[in-house]
Amino acid sequence: MTTRSYVVVHETNYDYEYPVGLSRQIVHLEPRSTSFQTLRAHALRISPDAEILGTSLDPFGNPVTSLCIDADHDSLSVRAESWVDLKPRNYPEDPSTPPWDAVRARLAYQAGRRPDALDLEAARFLFESTRVRNKRELAEWTAACFPPGRPLLVGVRALMTRIHTELKFDPTATTVSTPVMEVFERRRGVCQDFAHLMLSCLRSMGLAARYVSGYLLTRPPPGRPRLVGADASHAWVSVYCPDHGWVDADPTNGVFPSLEHVTLGWGRDYDDVIPLRGVLLGGGDHELEIKVTVAPASDYETIFGERSELMRAR
Repeated sequence: MTTRSYVVVHETNYDYEYPVGLSRQIVHLEPRSTSFQTLRAHALRISPDAEILGTSLDPFGNPVTSLCIDADHDSLSVRAESWVDLKPRNYPEDPSTPPWDAVRARLAYQAGRRPDALDLEAARFLFESTRVRNKRELAEWTAACFPPGRPLLVGVRALMTRIHTELKFDPTATTVSTPVMEVFERRRGVCQDFAHLMLSCLRSMGLAARYVSGYLLTRPPPGRPRLVGADASHAWVSVYCPDHGWVDADPTNGVFPSLEHVTLGWGRDYDDVIPLRGVLLGGGDHELEIKVTVAPASDYETIFGERSELMRAR
């Protein structure tokens, strides 16, 4: 299959109850470049005007932008536009991957053994984090997918499929702060919940796995135009497979991502890649609106026209 090009528009709008006198924000909205994804262009538009304090990479290598608004404002709008090229991923054949229990032993700490550099880098994703729990009951539930000696990706695919089939997608069942064990007990949630659950299952088995934030191309019904702002952010997981690298798995859709998943960034869990986070002076309560559009690059000018930062910059 050939390379595919997409544009992603992610709009975040806050309306505050009272004026905000000072706002400091960190923005995680620039897709990272990888072996299978190339960022061709990125534009950030902020209203009211903000002072860009700097751009950098966070501890996981994700690009971030820091900004400050020191004038009174009763709303905040952040619009990120990105143009990416995707090429097919070179996944190993599931049965060709090493036994999962050998991978677990390789990643475990052993006194006097010097770890491989890539193994050591992956080890940061073995442990609990703010939204991911390592629990005995999760290991017991996951064990059916990982009998002794099973190739790692055969087990990963089985776990991904189990979550996909046994849990129900229900956007009303959880909030952004719902604990992963509650998701496990209720067997319902959204993509963020399914990703956190799969991470918890894998880490409970002693495997290294990270949270991936991004976007998924959705298709309008036949004969209907693509709606602006009707898409959403997406989340999945990535598992460390020694000698092959990191392999992505999407439990919400039961697939290994390829040409329709746009990667934004990754970390230990959602808290490491929140799109917009910061501190305010003032504001009171607020209303939040998020609109996302993912579209083939060939459709972009038709959809956005002169509203596009990328089209003006081209």
